[in-house]
Amino acid sequence: MKVSLLDYGAGNVRSVRNAILAAGYTVDDISSPEEILNSECIIFPGVGSYGSAMTVLKERGYDEALRTYLKDCDRPFLGICLGMQTLFESSEEFLGHDGDATKKTIEGLGVIPGKVIRFDDDAVPAVPHIGWNGRIPHQSSPVLSTSEEKDEVYFVHSYYVPIIEENKDWILTSTTYGNQRYVSSVQKGCVVATQFHPEKSGTTGLNIFKNFLQAAEKGTLSNTSSLPIDPSSQTSLVKRVVVALDVRSNDQGDLVVTKGDQYDVRENERREGLSSGARGGVRNLGKPVSLAKRYYDEGADEIAFLNITSFRQGVIDDLPMLQVLEESSKSIFVPLTVGGGIRSYTDSEHGVTYSALEVASRYFRAGADKVSIGSDSVHAAENYIQSGGTKTGTTSIETISQRYGVQAVVVSIDPKRVYAKTKEEISDLSENHVIVELDSSNGDQLGPNGETICWYQCSVKGGREARNICAVTVAKAVEALGAGEIMLNCIDMDGQCNGFDHALMRAVSDAIKIPVIASSGAGKEAHFTDVFTKTNVQAALAAGMFHRKEVEIDAVKKHVEDSGIPVRRAH
Repeated sequence: MKVSLLDYGAGNVRSVRNAILAAGYTVDDISSPEEILNSECIIFPGVGSYGSAMTVLKERGYDEALRTYLKDCDRPFLGICLGMQTLFESSEEFLGHDGDATKKTIEGLGVIPGKVIRFDDDAVPAVPHIGWNGRIPHQSSPVLSTSEEKDEVYFVHSYYVPIIEENKDWILTSTTYGNQRYVSSVQKGCVVATQFHPEKSGTTGLNIFKNFLQAAEKGTLSNTSSLPIDPSSQTSLVKRVVVALDVRSNDQGDLVVTKGDQYDVRENERREGLSSGARGGVRNLGKPVSLAKRYYDEGADEIAFLNITSFRQGVIDDLPMLQVLEESSKSIFVPLTVGGGIRSYTDSEHGVTYSALEVASRYFRAGADKVSIGSDSVHAAENYIQSGGTKTGTTSIETISQRYGVQAVVVSIDPKRVYAKTKEEISDLSENHVIVELDSSNGDQLGPNGETICWYQCSVKGGREARNICAVTVAKAVEALGAGEIMLNCIDMDGQCNGFDHALMRAVSDAIKIPVIASSGAGKEAHFTDVFTKTNVQAALAAGMFHRKEVEIDAVKKHVEDSGIPVRRAH
């Protein structure tokens, strides 16, 4: 069977292509409306914003061709995420994207009744909905024949499709997030679509691809039947365990994973050669692709590649890092984040200027699902505050989120504690500095001399340059600019293995509605349970303790799960 991939040029389609190949099928790219009409089987991985996607479909004449292909629901089709949402009548995502701010909705393909709307901030824990959640089956289907209701899949979206009477006969599964139940997959005849990303859902997702393609080839795809639904049934968004790999070039020019303490790997890049089990200094721990594959096999929920020396080189020229992403996406089917160098820059050799959007696009096409922006975000936040909250539409956060959706933009914040004897000392520095009181009875680590009052000063350039702006202020500003997630580090805790900075995590996660990933300080299983119990973070990240094999990922998840906190256990 010939599988046709509808790649309209947005986001990480490479992982979908690799999932199809892993299922044993070859892929041809669609390049014209006629090829849509003549396809045997179409897979449409929509990634990005609804308005951008529909604009491209219309410009290329794909919209009418898709309506014709889907009209009788008798030809195999699999839509993913935005590829599902575009099947509905309309969306309210990025209203006025084409210059007409009076529009109430953006027209979709209109194959399925219903409108795509935004999650209500007051009804759900955070927006976007990012992470692993379950599904409640409404139909039996060959597509889901090898998966169970308890098998979580990966979601990343700010907009959803409500269940209404007119679309109930389409619903394959539903999912609950906070107080909201919504459509998480649909099927009628041979037309299937998912809000979740099967290509990022590990073995469960790969089986969904395989089941869909085999059923399409055998002609059994439409063999579905209704199931009884328990109206009280719920699914849970689980806590995520993220593994970070700090990647840089060694003396021989090879990319290696390194780990230092309190960012000394970024400050003393030539201190190499220590054994992988040593503490202190900079340690080379292996090659990025093989380590990442190991963590995928061991059950990591996400993997982050942080290119810690990229500020010296533009990503357009950084072929080795792009190759790391391309190779990793061949065998790793969970979300991949890449950070480092996501900014506008000029190639000094050729005099060519590349925008942050072009840099991010290059990473997405290589296999990244999200980009992490560091120093550029701090500068954007400073300008936003100084302008009284004016958006220019030109920052890296704004341009990338407008094209690819807010869920594609992670902001990495690198703060350091600045202690004070009184709150007034901090207030005198700036009215925008958020004062944080440390409480040891709440699990907070006090200052080295027992200090209980501090603010968190942000830094740029890998911790080498301090800025007069606090972490909470930056987080609130970048949320307003269009960031979808915060990776919250702490220079004081980095590499110390004494646990996450709960006070920092609470201060930031309580101030914003987007998800927060706790980072810096993990040294044992209990540190994950503690940060999930005592703060509102949705994920926690570690590096060194996993690299050194001091703690296994599964041991972390077991400890968290034994404490009554839901996690995804690898299947």
